[in-house]
Amino acid sequence: MDEDTDTGSVVPGRVAYQGAPGAFSHEACLDLRPWDEAVAFDTFTEALDAVRSGDCGCALIPVENSIIGLVQPAARLVAEADMELVAEVWRPIRLALMAMPGTRLSDIRTVESHPIALRQCAGTLTQMGLTPVEGFDTAGAARSIAEAGDPSRAAAAPIRAAEVYGLSILRNDLQDTEHNRTRFVLLSAQPG
Repeated sequence: MDEDTDTGSVVPGRVAYQGAPGAFSHEACLDLRPWDEAVAFDTFTEALDAVRSGDCGCALIPVENSIIGLVQPAARLVAEADMELVAEVWRPIRLALMAMPGTRLSDIRTVESHPIALRQCAGTLTQMGLTPVEGFDTAGAARSIAEAGDPSRAAAAPIRAAEVYGLSILRNDLQDTEHNRTRFVLLSAQPG
């Protein structure tokens, strides 16, 4: 399915997402609603609660991936949220292997990322002889790599995360298939 660019009719303001700056959800917010301020939350529940409280006008949440199926617990939380579905979009997911500047591929021993992202590149990581390590999210893993400064550690994350955290990209398209896509839904509070 091609990328859909319907961004809904929510008024400009603040859009909540789960993850650290540079995550796929952050990237989707910047690309699909550039007029909004993208606001990061640690959990899907916190992002949805920000809409309920009025702190944010809407939330952009990933609910399904073409490779692994439903993104849990996000899909369940969205189904239970009693919020208005404003728009949905399928977006390509491209994972990059990133590490500290000056790191060589032969230096890398472990790759950190969100568990779902690691599942999307499990075959590639096995072929490369790298050990997956589950982390907070894709961009959170990139931030952790930047803070640690350990050349034996890398992250599997969106290219934008490398820009945010000053990392070097050692390999693009780390995902096992080129048809890797995620469906995001834009939710707002129920009117009335």
